[in-house]
Amino acid sequence: MENVAIVVVTFKRQELLRKLFDSYLQSTVAPWRIVVVDNENSQATADVVHVFEREANALWGLTAADGRGGKSRVVYCPQQENLGGSGGFSAGVKAAYELGAQWFWLMDDDVAIEPEGLARLSKWTERYKVVQGSRYDYDDGPFYWQYHFSIALGIYDPFAPAAFNFDEERPMNVACFEGGLFAREVVEKIGFPDDRFFLYWDDAMYGYRASKVCQPVVVPDFIMRRTREMKNWDIAGVRQLNSTSDNTRYYIMRNRGYMARYFKYYGDYRRFAFGLGTLLTFAKEFVRLVVVDREHIASGTKRLLSGWRDSRKILRDSEWQPMPALVDVASAPKAE
Repeated sequence: MENVAIVVVTFKRQELLRKLFDSYLQSTVAPWRIVVVDNENSQATADVVHVFEREANALWGLTAADGRGGKSRVVYCPQQENLGGSGGFSAGVKAAYELGAQWFWLMDDDVAIEPEGLARLSKWTERYKVVQGSRYDYDDGPFYWQYHFSIALGIYDPFAPAAFNFDEERPMNVACFEGGLFAREVVEKIGFPDDRFFLYWDDAMYGYRASKVCQPVVVPDFIMRRTREMKNWDIAGVRQLNSTSDNTRYYIMRNRGYMARYFKYYGDYRRFAFGLGTLLTFAKEFVRLVVVDREHIASGTKRLLSGWRDSRKILRDSEWQPMPALVDVASAPKAE
């Protein structure tokens, strides 16, 4: 892989960000650029980034000038307001694209990469343009991830085998911004991540959009681990429901409006099946409230219903448009 840019979005988690930076310094492959999007725009985060920048440049050396004339391995991108995860990744991918990145490795600040993580991904990039590696959970066990999406229902397939339960690549129709790797030609064809989501479903829909121009795959190689411990409810020892916030609950329901719009755009929207999926999503989130976050049942239920109402407004918005492609898709080379 040439010109690999790691895109990291962070918000008020300097300690976790430092752990992530430490893992980069152990990488057996030097990334071309590390783009850090700071949604807090704080001096504390800037200090952590600048210390790491000196360490990274000392270890790997400077490069030839990029699209903005810079030679440093680390590019700091503070935002004037909190753009959420989706807005952060949209801004980060855009910045990396303008720098000249050919590959975009996206991740949150609460993970750490394996030393061989980037090397393990690279062996798949001659055949595939979107690659999702496997992950360890914060307790060092494999992290279960549902890599197949039921388009009709608009929910993750609950019966998909665990992503770490196989020894070869498998096709997927979603992605996760916790280690998803995207080729430049895919970004050119589908545009940047949709910043309107703010939180939740944005990575799933980016993977769905990518599946319209290539075949994304999930691979068995473990490339990173999660570092933030979360309160959760184990299901059958593999799946789990993690604790979440009322703010996230709102976006889980609201953003189904954006999801439906993308399904309509690509001709995949099935009104009654999608409505059933919305009911199932609400039921799942209510179970999460009762079992994991019971102290927030009243406020959480209110936010779920508010998000549901706002999703219907998005679905009826006659002026909605998808994120634009960066090139003429009709004339662009096909991504395998």
